[in-house]
Amino acid sequence: MDVDKREPEGCLTAAIRIPVRIVVLLVVLPVRMAWDALAVCGRALDRVVLRPFGRMLYLVLVGPLVWLYANALVPLGRGLAWLVGALVTYGLVKPAGWLYRWVLTPLGQALAWLVETLVVVPARWLYRWALTPLGHAVVWLAKALFVWPWVGLWRYVAVPLVRYGIVVPLRWLWRWVLVPPARWLYRWVLAPAGRELRDAVVVAWRAAGHLVRAAGRGLRWLGWHLLGRPVAWCYRNVCTPVGHALRDHLWRPVRTAAAGAGRAGRAALASAAATVRRARQDAWRALAGGPAAGRAGEPAGVPARSLGSTTTAPGVAPAPEISLRKRG
Repeated sequence: MDVDKREPEGCLTAAIRIPVRIVVLLVVLPVRMAWDALAVCGRALDRVVLRPFGRMLYLVLVGPLVWLYANALVPLGRGLAWLVGALVTYGLVKPAGWLYRWVLTPLGQALAWLVETLVVVPARWLYRWALTPLGHAVVWLAKALFVWPWVGLWRYVAVPLVRYGIVVPLRWLWRWVLVPPARWLYRWVLAPAGRELRDAVVVAWRAAGHLVRAAGRGLRWLGWHLLGRPVAWCYRNVCTPVGHALRDHLWRPVRTAAAGAGRAGRAALASAAATVRRARQDAWRALAGGPAAGRAGEPAGVPARSLGSTTTAPGVAPAPEISLRKRG
């Protein structure tokens, strides 16, 4: 930012700047000196002590350990791994494979052939040619002794007895003895009685409605003449004039006075706020400095007026406030 374009500074700003800078310098200078001293000591310690000690530690301890691991432990581990693999392969895996292939497999096949020949084939023949026919014979005998007699008794004795001894007589009795009298009774007695009862209820309901409406009209007429008409007369001839008088002579003047007082109070408060704001701005410019600003409420310049008119026109140059001389 150029010096010419800076805002003018007040006397308070120039008076505070120099002491503040002196105090900050006195506080920061020891800290910076301690930090630089620690940095120099750290670099010297690293160069004189830590680096030589690290190189010596590597040559004495780390280097021999790396050489021992690379030239002794790694070959030894590889040899042990090869020995264990050889022992497992030739001492366990291959003998177990040979035993399984040439001993256990033929022995298992021989045992399976013996079981198939001595147990499975005779059991299969016994089940097919002895147990199955014997089971069929036992089932047929059980059906002949315990099932078929009861089936024949149910089909040829119980069902015809129930059908022709009970169901058919009951059906005939229901169709020719009970249904015709019930139908005649419903058609010629119950249905006419129900219709008459329904019509009587409808007529009685309508008549009761007419009577209730007539009673309601009578009660309404009586209530209007006993209560409604006096109340309406009192409201129209007493309450309405009194209310209009109170509104015109009491409420309206009080409301007008309150509105005027409120407007005056708001105007006074606005004027006081503007005065305080201008005083604060003037005091701040006197202390800190700054460009001069126009007072609030003052016009920025003379408004321009158009020719032959008293109204201002934006964008028109101000008219000169001189009168033309008369030519003699």
